[in-house]
Amino acid sequence: MKVTNVAAAKAYNPPLHNGMVALKLSDKALTGAEKFWCGMSHFLPGGGADWAYEDSPTEKLYYVISGELVIKTKEGEQTVRAGDAVFLAPFEGRSVINKTNYPASMLVVAMNS
Repeated sequence: MKVTNVAAAKAYNPPLHNGMVALKLSDKALTGAEKFWCGMSHFLPGGGADWAYEDSPTEKLYYVISGELVIKTKEGEQTVRAGDAVFLAPFEGRSVINKTNYPASMLVVAMNS
């Protein structure tokens, strides 16, 4: 068993993200996980992630912990709130934005490709 306490998690800067802080909770280096990585993303008001992942074979699962975010794909736009889970298939592009005046947090789990 490997435990990562969120208070000790290291922040990192994912490309194409702004107005947010990402914390790595699990990956090969931290826990030895071979098939996935996991992080927590905290988005400030107006923060988000630009369009990306149309070229990625990675499956992603977002779980909104608090607040509200708008996820856009080619199929449309969906507002998600605390308790909602979002699955993104391989090669499914997306953008994320916090359109509210409150912070939002979500857990991100991605399968390694």
